[in-house]
Amino acid sequence: MPTTTSAFIDTPVGHAAKKRRVRLMLVLLTLGCSLTVGRAQPTDNDSPGAHVLTRGPVHEAFAGIVTFDPAPGLEITQAPPDNIEEIPPEERPEGDTVTWIPGYWAWDDERSDFLWISGTWRALPPGRAWMAGYWGKTSHGYQWISGYWAEAKINETTYLPAPPATVEAGPNIAAPSEDYTWTPGCWLWYRGRYAWRPGYWTEGRADWDWIPANYVWTPRGYLFVDGYWDYPVERRGLLYAPVYFEAEIYSRRSYRYSPTIVINLAVFTDHLFLRPRYHHYYFGDYYAASYVTSGIYASYTFQSRSYGYDSFYSRQRWEHRRDRDWEQRVAANYENRRDHENSRPPRTWSDQRRNPSSLAESAPNRLEVAISIDQLAKRKGNNVRLQTVAQEERQTLTHRGQDVQKSREQRRLLEAQPAQLTPSSGQAIEPAKGQLPHSPIVAKPVDQLSSNQLPPKAPKAPKPDPKFPPHLETPNRQPKPARRNQATERHQSAAENPPAPSPVETTPHSRQNQPESRPPKTEAEVKVDKKSQQHPRDTEKKAPQATPQRTKDERSKADQESPRKAPEVKPPTPPETERPAKKANAIAADEAQRHMRENEKINQAKERQVHGARLKADQDSSRNAQAAKHQAQQESEQRARKAAAQDAAEAHRKARVVEMQAQQDSEQKTKAIRAQEESLRNQQQSEENKRKQPNKPDRKQPDVDEKDATNPPNDNHRKNAKKRHDDSSSP
Repeated sequence: MPTTTSAFIDTPVGHAAKKRRVRLMLVLLTLGCSLTVGRAQPTDNDSPGAHVLTRGPVHEAFAGIVTFDPAPGLEITQAPPDNIEEIPPEERPEGDTVTWIPGYWAWDDERSDFLWISGTWRALPPGRAWMAGYWGKTSHGYQWISGYWAEAKINETTYLPAPPATVEAGPNIAAPSEDYTWTPGCWLWYRGRYAWRPGYWTEGRADWDWIPANYVWTPRGYLFVDGYWDYPVERRGLLYAPVYFEAEIYSRRSYRYSPTIVINLAVFTDHLFLRPRYHHYYFGDYYAASYVTSGIYASYTFQSRSYGYDSFYSRQRWEHRRDRDWEQRVAANYENRRDHENSRPPRTWSDQRRNPSSLAESAPNRLEVAISIDQLAKRKGNNVRLQTVAQEERQTLTHRGQDVQKSREQRRLLEAQPAQLTPSSGQAIEPAKGQLPHSPIVAKPVDQLSSNQLPPKAPKAPKPDPKFPPHLETPNRQPKPARRNQATERHQSAAENPPAPSPVETTPHSRQNQPESRPPKTEAEVKVDKKSQQHPRDTEKKAPQATPQRTKDERSKADQESPRKAPEVKPPTPPETERPAKKANAIAADEAQRHMRENEKINQAKERQVHGARLKADQDSSRNAQAAKHQAQQESEQRARKAAAQDAAEAHRKARVVEMQAQQDSEQKTKAIRAQEESLRNQQQSEENKRKQPNKPDRKQPDVDEKDATNPPNDNHRKNAKKRHDDSSSP
């Protein structure tokens, strides 16, 4: 008897049930995979093996630093992992200039491991394209080559030799007004060599930040990035928190990550640091004194010590330009956080959530470093307006990470081989050219932006001065771990990199034998010195060049073995003459070399002084010319306004006259019309009165005799009088 199971399977109903079970298993398998991906990205991005940080490097595309003397990037021995498949968040800032820029791996010195710098929603600078940074392979390991914002309209890039050390020392002329900010000078490649372009004043703007020209180091050469306008930090977009992943987390197959923790942009005001060697901004708790020795500097010290230019600190100083005590308060707040650990911000997202009450301590020195994107969307009074990202757009932006990686690889291959940027014999330096890799992150051209998105015109910079000589030595591009004092660093750099000896300089062997302090010479040595100075050739002939110094025992033994001779009047033996002569020649050569170096330094100082005076005179004359031009323009405008006022007054007077004349004419016409109407009414009234009254006989005309006896009437009078009499007598 067959079992129920076998009978059930053999029936058509059993086949249908089997198909349903297979479909159910497939659905459960798919659901399990989706749940695995979902657990990798919880709502707060903080799970076992994935730690969200509230401090760390800032995404280079969101904010990049400007160093005066760019150095090679950070070098490590550990290879970076493969990039994580990063999915853009579901919310994004409004605006057609905002796009998603994927994240990348960064090195963490304290953990000796990599951490993930999350991607960012970024409002792209007008007319710029993002060239992403990468980890390049070196003989010692891997080195970071920084990204930069290139001009979007160019297709070819130029690699230049190392620029000379900067001579930027801050403003050397007075500002036109307190509304201006100082833009530092820089070296420009001009007619086959470097020429210095001095700094200049730029009028500050509340809605734009000017990023000055700077250089970016690459293994192939130095890239020049010209100045451009960028958005202020509150208009740049959303910056997401970095994450430290354990290896077993990101090494999973099909692992995906989507950031949800947003960094409060107020950290750019309160907790901002810079690391020139890594070419990154840092935010959060880096107040301990040990970070200074590792090359991480506070924002206010970075620019004040002439390491480079910090656009955020410059903007804050411009905004507080009427507050004299602002810089002192910034320094006091930094020192307070350095000395008091409880006043520092939390280091992880877990610490901030675990101790929310600690944010209220030491107010107002504590702030909320991070916030979830959901809380940010619900918060009232938020300056950033968010919108939902469509699913198709999220998929497209996810694939953009692969395009960015291709662009990185193209740039790495282009810059892997260093270019020949040293001058050959009798030939000038030719910069290396290269095809600029295609970037998938390109801003709109300026002519396609709306009126409220257009940046201002670039400030007019002075022309480079080809007469200003570059430094004879290029700066030491390898950064030092500790850079406390600029003068100390220059001294150390000079000690580590001594200048090459000139043809007249003594050999290193003679300098090593030179004592630090010379005792007073004896009479015999003085005589020998005079003799060697008078007859140097004879002394050189008599003294062998490479006779080794013999010990006292050897000299005594040689004296015993040699036969005794009668004393003769002749020069001293060669060993006794050679040593003082060589010593005197070395001392004289060293003195001459020292004098030459001193004279060279004096001449260079004089040249710099003359150039500075000439530059100041040119700037004074330019400023005077501008002032005169401005005054003449004001006088011209004043005359024009006065003439316009007079013309307006004359036109008003003429118009008044015309108006009064027209009014008089109107009044006269009105009077005439009224008189005519009155006459017509009188005439009509008289006619009406005549019609109402009966006819009365005419009054009897007097006779001619009665009227005028002296003038007798003629025949006509008589006829008229008779006619009237007849008319009056008729019925």
